[in-house]
Amino acid sequence: MELKDFSQELKNQIGQVIIGKDNVIELIANALINQGHVLLESVPGTGKTMLAKSMAKSIEGDFKRIQFTPDVLPSDVTGIHFFNPKDQQFELRVGPVVTNVLLADEINRATPRTQSSLLEVMEEKQVTIDGTTVPIEQPFIVIATQNPIESQQGTFDLPEAQMDRFFMKIDMGYPSFDEEQSIMHAYKTSQPLEQLQSSISKEQLIEFQKQVKAIQLSDEVEKYLLSIIHATRESESTMVGASPRATLALMRASQAHAAMKGRNYVIPEDIKEMALNVLAHRLVLTLEAATKRNQLEVMEDILRTVEVPVEVGVER
Repeated sequence: MELKDFSQELKNQIGQVIIGKDNVIELIANALINQGHVLLESVPGTGKTMLAKSMAKSIEGDFKRIQFTPDVLPSDVTGIHFFNPKDQQFELRVGPVVTNVLLADEINRATPRTQSSLLEVMEEKQVTIDGTTVPIEQPFIVIATQNPIESQQGTFDLPEAQMDRFFMKIDMGYPSFDEEQSIMHAYKTSQPLEQLQSSISKEQLIEFQKQVKAIQLSDEVEKYLLSIIHATRESESTMVGASPRATLALMRASQAHAAMKGRNYVIPEDIKEMALNVLAHRLVLTLEAATKRNQLEVMEDILRTVEVPVEVGVER
């Protein structure tokens, strides 16, 4: 399988389970190729858990889930050293974070202390348990979910440092009338997840992760990307703009998007299509701006103001 066929194959397979969400599947495929993590925000019952399970099955990967609540401790996520009375010694018991696809369900219900237990593994692909460092087998992706309508009671907003570690934020949204009718038909007599076949091996995915880094960006495209990044920092609507980590994330997402479209070079449209999902959740708005607009609306305004290069030179 070629890299350009990977996204379509995932859509064909996972589309049997998650109907009408081809764009969401394509975005998560992009994150997988870039070893990035995804924050899914949507109301309950829109298929977030099913999507994570389907993704793990499609890449022949291990899947684990953490249901976050205020009483979940950091050791419940990372693991502990426990005393084995039979052997009279301490043994290492790794937590659910040691997997290929980790579903961090309702992550904003965890306390800030527990949320922070994911910071190391999301950035460094390793977890430290009582001084013992455990590397995480690749591929590894955290798919976290949060419910936007429960932002006041019993939840803890993710801090900026945590938000910046999410490669993308995606809104699942409701299905259309026809899509929901197709869901009813698909699930009426069977469970599509049980029939789901793997689309790609973990080894092939790791190879794709290497290939995508060879996708070219011309000087004009690089300057366009950087102009967007700096515009987020200079906007009157933002207190905090996109970080250098966000710059690299947007570059990688654009490279993967170009590769999945069959090109070996990035064009401005790749950057524009990826910018909302990669950058918007990283912005911290001023108090005045937050009363009038949300992060997506501010990001859309920024994209309209940054001049798009007309001629894009590409080294062949």
